[in-house]
Amino acid sequence: MTTKTISPDGAVARLARLCHRRRRLAVLFWVLGAIAVMVIGFSFSAKASNAFGGGSSPSARAQKILDAHFPKMNGDSITLAIQADGRIQDPAVRARVQSALDRLARTPHVTGVASPYQGPGRISSDGHIAFATAQLDVGSADMPKADVTKLISDVRGTKDGVRLELGGSSVSAAETPGGGSSEGIGVLAAVVILLIAFGSVLAMGLPIVTALLGIGTALALIELLGHLLPAPSFSPIVAALIGLGVGIDYALFIVTRYREALHDGEDPEDATVTALSTAGRAVLFAGTTVVIALLGLLVMGDKLLAGVAVAASVTVLMTMVTAVTLLPALLGFTGRHIDRLRVPGLGRRTGRPLAERWAGVVQRRPVPSALVAGGLLVALAVPALSMRLSLPDSSTQPHGTSGYAAHEIVARGFGAGVEAPLVIVSEGGGSAASHVAEASHAADVSRVANAVRSTPGVATVQPPRTSPDGAATVTIAYPRTGAQDAATQKLVHHLRDTVVPDATRGTALAGKVYVGGPNAGSIDFADNVQARLPWLVAVVVGLSLVLLVALVRSVVVAAQAALMNLLSIAAAYGVLTAVVQWGWGGRLLGFPGSMPVATWVPLIMFPILFGLSMDYEVFLVSRVREYHERGLPTRRAVAGGLARTARVITAAAAIMVMVFLSVLLGADVAVKQLGFGMGVAILIDATVVRMLLVPALMELCGEANWWVPKFARRAAREPRTPVSSRS
Repeated sequence: MTTKTISPDGAVARLARLCHRRRRLAVLFWVLGAIAVMVIGFSFSAKASNAFGGGSSPSARAQKILDAHFPKMNGDSITLAIQADGRIQDPAVRARVQSALDRLARTPHVTGVASPYQGPGRISSDGHIAFATAQLDVGSADMPKADVTKLISDVRGTKDGVRLELGGSSVSAAETPGGGSSEGIGVLAAVVILLIAFGSVLAMGLPIVTALLGIGTALALIELLGHLLPAPSFSPIVAALIGLGVGIDYALFIVTRYREALHDGEDPEDATVTALSTAGRAVLFAGTTVVIALLGLLVMGDKLLAGVAVAASVTVLMTMVTAVTLLPALLGFTGRHIDRLRVPGLGRRTGRPLAERWAGVVQRRPVPSALVAGGLLVALAVPALSMRLSLPDSSTQPHGTSGYAAHEIVARGFGAGVEAPLVIVSEGGGSAASHVAEASHAADVSRVANAVRSTPGVATVQPPRTSPDGAATVTIAYPRTGAQDAATQKLVHHLRDTVVPDATRGTALAGKVYVGGPNAGSIDFADNVQARLPWLVAVVVGLSLVLLVALVRSVVVAAQAALMNLLSIAAAYGVLTAVVQWGWGGRLLGFPGSMPVATWVPLIMFPILFGLSMDYEVFLVSRVREYHERGLPTRRAVAGGLARTARVITAAAAIMVMVFLSVLLGADVAVKQLGFGMGVAILIDATVVRMLLVPALMELCGEANWWVPKFARRAAREPRTPVSSRS
């Protein structure tokens, strides 16, 4: 049969020719530019910020009052947990504890240490467990990890029947860093997969080199952008994960098409232009979709989430730019030698592709195939209906850490809620107030404290404390349950919605009492995620649909892609919930125990996965579109497109899965949740969706796949020039 080829032309083709012909200048520009950016970026990096939430939430209002009137409560704190075989008051135990307290006091940024012997409520009822707190003048993100690590080394341990452990956000940050060797393992896995796919060391090396150069430059830019838009400490890890996945995948798509063009008889320059005009154009659309999807996080209205979105977007953008500028230059140096340094037995293909035969099987039974695939995705998504969100704390840390050990000791002596205090802040009073007004204000504050104390689920309430300027009051309440318990979240909402309003009705404190603190802040963040997530979905899906319609010139195909992407993401949410929250196989995957899903994980997963899923959709459907425009009927176009892309999509997906799952070897449980969820989603998307659902739905829709409104068809029409015919 005779088909027409399309003459590669346009801006992408001109860029490919320019980079190929000026390859020495292009490579020199990239190398020198990357070195300069990395030196500047890493030398003047901005500090991370982990203060999620903010805005007008009750916890944010409470924090503003604390910042203004209780400056000594602004920083983080370190907890010293003490467990003794004898009684805490015994002289020998007291001497050991005092030595640890003195070491705490000498730690940089510690402004004061509250001894268990100085106030009530710090020694357990049986006299064998106690805790002390060291107040810091900085947050956990600004506390030097080296100082905390040295403190843990000096203090932690068991001696003479006394066990000492340290806990708190600063301790967790020092003990469970987000990075590590996992990224290197991801790169090593990518090298192996590329060798299997290409069978050539040279062809394997090009995607690795371009991806690493793009990621290194992007990470340096992220450090500089942090001065304008603060980002949480895990942002570089997330950005590196995404960058490794998409950077290698984008280069893989282009190198694969370049090799095909060479094998079809084109010279190296024309093969480069063909690769960039086809696979490169798909990469630009796919990368733009990922960037737009990530920037959809801006609708959440949270500065730190905006920082994550910009950091990840910059990384995707840089890897996309390297793929369409640096890679053509490198292809100019390799020329026809792209398959040199072959590995025996790898990269060979003989006979009719398995994917083409599989497409024929699915197309002969499209209805059962679609039902099986759809049913499987829905079944996997069911656990997501019970997903609970919370920010990780000491109770979710690996069990061998000092942070978890301190949590266990304190919870055993005082209850789980002692590490989930609720900070109840009220405005009013002041030095200018009359004695009568001061007495009335004090009575109102006591009334609130008594109402909170009598609320079911509250363990203890400390006496109210007035700020040094007399303009605010703070009361600390401890729930009976921990921060990760659903009952604690219900308690916070009950206090805000019922207890505090009832206690302040008709008083000067009405509307001026806020329930805050880290625990309440985590709950407010989760509530904000649940409220704004529909907006995020709508923005990301809507903009992605517009881009995909512009690329494949089909409303039906774009709608199919959106639906399938939503199903695969929902299935990934379900698997994540079953493993992390329900505990199904969690310990085998490195999770210390059952826990809620980290609040920001599903939020960040959605735009990333929607954009990455579009990568495979764009690469597959654009190839199907090529065959269809050459005159093939839809059935044969789908079979041909799947046959020519299945191998590279499988390799690309395998790389992403291995890169994402490599973080399971790390210590940060939230980052591990993110990596696991994204790895599962990519696996589902590349198997159930691309290999089963896509060919089934396209077969059912037939020629209707290519329907597009007339006005859109006229707007998207491109000139096509047939230049040759092939059998």
